Amino acid sequence: MNHWKPAPSILPPDKLPNLGFAHRLASNVVLACRLCLSLPPVVSLPLLLVACSGAGSAKIPVIVYSTHGRELLTAFENAFEGLHLDVDVRWLDMGSQDVLDRLRSERENPQADIWWGAPSTLFQQGEKEGLLQPYTPTWAGHVSPESHSQNDAWYGTYETPEVIAYNSTALKPQEVPQDWDDLLDPKWQNKLILRDPLASGTMRTIFAAMIWRFYKDTGSPTAGYQWLKRLDANTKEYVANLTLLSQKLARQEGILTLWNMPDIELQRAQYSYPLAYVIPKSGTPIVTEGIALIKRAKHGDTAKQFYEFVTSKESLVLAARQFYRIPCRKDILPQALPDWIRQTPIHTMSIDWGILEEKSNEWMKHWDSKVRHKGKS
Repeated sequence: MNHWKPAPSILPPDKLPNLGFAHRLASNVVLACRLCLSLPPVVSLPLLLVACSGAGSAKIPVIVYSTHGRELLTAFENAFEGLHLDVDVRWLDMGSQDVLDRLRSERENPQADIWWGAPSTLFQQGEKEGLLQPYTPTWAGHVSPESHSQNDAWYGTYETPEVIAYNSTALKPQEVPQDWDDLLDPKWQNKLILRDPLASGTMRTIFAAMIWRFYKDTGSPTAGYQWLKRLDANTKEYVANLTLLSQKLARQEGILTLWNMPDIELQRAQYSYPLAYVIPKSGTPIVTEGIALIKRAKHGDTAKQFYEFVTSKESLVLAARQFYRIPCRKDILPQALPDWIRQTPIHTMSIDWGILEEKSNEWMKHWDSKVRHKGKS
C-alpha cells in the first residue's frame, strides 16, 4: 500500500511513497484550503497536506523508531495497516545509538510510541534512564530469561549473528579472513570499510566484543584498544549507514567489512549485490535485538497492538523467511522456519552482556579520541 505520511519530522524525504493518490485527493480540497488559509496559487503538496491535515482522515498514528531497514519496516507497516484500517504506521529508520540519543532528547515530550530494533545493551541503557514503559507481551513465557528485561521494560525479538562480510567478486571464499585476528594482516590495508560505531549498535557490539576478548582475562581494555588500532590501520573509511556500506562494497571501494548476517543476506537478495560472509570460527557475538514501548507515549494502546503484531509467531516466521531474521521466541516449530536457520552452524562467543552495557560508552569514547584514524600513524 502507498501512504502519504504527513509528518516530515518523523519520515525523511527518501521514504516518501508514491503520491499519485494523494495528488488526486489534494485536488479536491485545494480550493477550500486556499480560501481558508490564503495559500498562494502554487503550493507544494507536503505543505498543503500538513496545513490542511484537519481535512484528512482521522487515523490513529503509531510512531516507530527502528533499526530494521526500510524493506522490513515497509512490509510490516503495510501488513498492520491492512488489518487496522484506522491506524497510520509512521517509521523512522536510523542507527541504534541514534535511536537512544533521540529518545533522551525527547524525554519530556516523546515523539515515538515504540522502539523496535537495537542490541539489548542499548535497551538496558534506556531502561536504566527511565525511557521505557514496562509491558508484558502475551508470549512473555516463550523467551529465555536473558532475552528480556526482568522488569518487562523490553523483550528480545531476533537473535543476530555478527559476521565478516566481503565482495564475492573480488575475493574467493578461501581467500577471505576466517577469524577476527585474520583481519589484522597488513595485506588488508585500506581494504576494509566499516560503519561508524558511534551511531551503530551493531558496530559498537562488534568493537566491544573485540575488547571483551582481552578484558575478560585481564580486567583491562588496553589490549583490546591495541587490537582495534591495528584494525583501524586496515580500515579505509567509516561510513554513516548501511546503504553507503553496501554500495561501496559492491563497487569494490573496499572489499571487507564487519556487519550482521541478516542485513548482508538481505542486501544480496534484494539488490543483487555481490556480497557473502563467513562466521568467525572462534565464535561470534549473537546479539539479542529488542522491542519496547516508550514511556509517556501518545498512542500507547495502538503501540501495544503493533508490538504484539510484529512479535507474533506468524510475523516472526515471515521475518525469518523474507528478511533472514532468527526469532527469539522458542515456541515456533523448527519446520516452520527456513532451512538455513537449522543448517547454519554458528559458534557463539561467550560474553558478559552486563559488562558490555556498563563499559561500552567508555570504550567507544576512548576509541573515538585515541584510536580512530590513528592506526596508520
